[in-house]
Amino acid sequence: MEDFTVTTRLWRWQSATAPAAWFFVTISGDVADGIRLAAISGQWLDGRKGFGSAKVRATIGDTIWSTAVFPHKESGGWLLPVKAAVRKAEGIVEGDDVTVTVSL
Repeated sequence: MEDFTVTTRLWRWQSATAPAAWFFVTISGDVADGIRLAAISGQWLDGRKGFGSAKVRATIGDTIWSTAVFPHKESGGWLLPVKAAVRKAEGIVEGDDVTVTVSL
């Protein structure tokens, strides 16, 4: 298992037509490249579904969960969704800098 750690800002995306909001951190640069190489070499990429996502275990603080990272065209990196239970457990809100470890 390979681990990649980055500190990045938590941000919110909301559709103009849907009431729900999604929260993400963007993983870019060298860490994103490392995830991409590990995902390809470990066959973690799911090309059949999930928009080229890679299955990961994510850790913020004491909270660990299974999820996926998704390719992010704008940054050339990955988007990691951060669900409400994680945000609540770790006391993080939109705009906070968050240290996250992604494990493949």
